[in-house]
Amino acid sequence: MTSYDPKANGEGCYADWIEHNRAIVLHGTDAYSDFLERKRVQDPATGIPETVSLSPSMMDHQRDITAWALKRGRAAIFAGTGLGKTFMELAWGEVVARHTGKPVLLFAPLAVSLQHISEAKKWGIDAKLVAKQADCVQGINITNYQKIEHFDVSEFGGVILDESSILKSTDGKYRTKLIEDCSVVPFRLAATATPAPNDFMELGNHAEFLGVMSYTDMLATFFVHDGGDTQKWRLKGHAEDEFWKWMATWSVMLRKPSDIGYPDEGYNLPPLNMNQHVVSVNYEPSLETGLLFPMEAVGLSERISARRDTVSERVKLAASITPPTGPFVWWCNLNTESEALVKAIPDAVDVRGSDSDAAKEQKLRDFTEGKIRVLVTKPSIAGFGMNWQHCADTGFVGLNDSFEQIYQAVRRFWRFGQKKPVNVHYVSAETEGAVLANLKRKEADADRMAAAMVMHMADLTSEIIRGSTRAIPDYNPTIPMKMPEWLMEEMT
Repeated sequence: MTSYDPKANGEGCYADWIEHNRAIVLHGTDAYSDFLERKRVQDPATGIPETVSLSPSMMDHQRDITAWALKRGRAAIFAGTGLGKTFMELAWGEVVARHTGKPVLLFAPLAVSLQHISEAKKWGIDAKLVAKQADCVQGINITNYQKIEHFDVSEFGGVILDESSILKSTDGKYRTKLIEDCSVVPFRLAATATPAPNDFMELGNHAEFLGVMSYTDMLATFFVHDGGDTQKWRLKGHAEDEFWKWMATWSVMLRKPSDIGYPDEGYNLPPLNMNQHVVSVNYEPSLETGLLFPMEAVGLSERISARRDTVSERVKLAASITPPTGPFVWWCNLNTESEALVKAIPDAVDVRGSDSDAAKEQKLRDFTEGKIRVLVTKPSIAGFGMNWQHCADTGFVGLNDSFEQIYQAVRRFWRFGQKKPVNVHYVSAETEGAVLANLKRKEADADRMAAAMVMHMADLTSEIIRGSTRAIPDYNPTIPMKMPEWLMEEMT
C-alpha cells in the first residue's frame, strides 16, 4: 500500500479524504461507493441531439466545431485569432434561438459588439445591438459586458461570451456575476483565443461558467499546490492525461486548423517584424549613490518610475517614426503618454478610459472605417476583439507588465486575414532593460506551452469534434490508500 498525505493536495482534497475514510470505517464499502457516486462529474446533456443545418459559407473546421458545440450545449472554443470565432458564435446562437424559441444574448467587449453586427450582416444572420432587456428580440441580441446589470439572463435560451478571458479573474465582478446568473441558462458558449497555457485559473473559471465542474473541484481533482503560494498550482503527475481528456470533453483548442486535423490552406500568417527603439537617459553621476551610469530598472516600481521619467523623450521618438501615410496605432500605458502623442502627431486621436462608452465606440469604429488615421489608446481599452487587418503598423510607446495584453494588442493586426507584413515598434528607455528580448522570451515560453496543450488535446479533440461524442470522465482510483492508525482510532 502507498502512504498518502492529503494535506499536500489542498483543503478540498483533505476534506474529501476524511469524508470517504469515515464512510469506509463507519459504514463499509457500500457507503464508499455512494461517496464516489456523489463525487462523479455531473454534466447532464443540454445540447441538440439531431444534426442541424449550418451555413455552407463556413470552413470545415468552423462547421464541425459549431455542430459539436450545439450537440454539447455548453462548450468553450479556444481558437487563435482569425479562425472565425465570431462566425461560429453567431451560427451557434442562430440555431439555439430557433431551437429554444427564446432569444440569445451575446456579450462582447466595448466596441466589438458593433463589429459583430457587421459580421452578422455579412453572413446573413439576424442580430440586434441592445442596451437593456426591453430592447431584446427573438434571435441574437448583442451587448457589452458593461451593460450586464440591465439584463435578466434567465430569460434567454442561450448566452455567448465573446473574448471570454474576462472570466480570468477569480474574484472579478464580471466573472462572479456571469457564473451565477448564467447557471440557469441551458445553452452556454465561451469563446476566446488560446488561453494562457500556465493560467489554470482561467480554464477552471471557464469550466465553472459552463457548469462542467467548479473551479475549486477542478483544483482538488487534478492539481497540487506548487509551494506556499495558493495561486500557483501544478498538475498531479498521475492526473495529467486525465486532465486533458476531461478538457477535451467540453472545450476545443486550436491555433490553426491543422491542430485538429483540418487543412491550413488560407491560414498562413505574413511576417511579423519586431523593432525596439531605445531612448537614452540623461544622467549625471551621483555622489549620493556612487553610480557613474544609470542603473537598469529591476522591480515593478522602478520600471514605472523609469517610464514616467522618460515620457517626453519616448513620445518624441515615437512621433518621428510614425509614417506620414497609412493607418497606425500607438499603444500607451500612461495618460501622459497619450496626451503627449496627440500633441506631437497632428492627425492622431486618442481613446481614453475617461471617454464615454459611446465616444469610445465611435472613435474605434472611425478607425476601423478609415476615418481616423492614427489611433492612440491602451491595450486595456481596445486590445481585445477588434479586427484591424486593414492596418499593418503599430507600436508601443509605453508598456505594462501584462504579456497577455501586449500579445492580444499585436494580434489585432497580425491575425489570419492580414495580407501585409506587420511591423511592431517598441519604444523604451535604456533604464527599462531589454524589453524586446524579454517579450520574445515570454512569447517563446507561451508558444511552447500552448503547443503542449494542443498536442495533448489534438487527437482527443479531433475524434470528439468529428464524432460529436459526449464523454464524462469517471473517478476511478487505482492506488490503494493506507489510513493512519490515529485516524482509525478517532473515527471509532
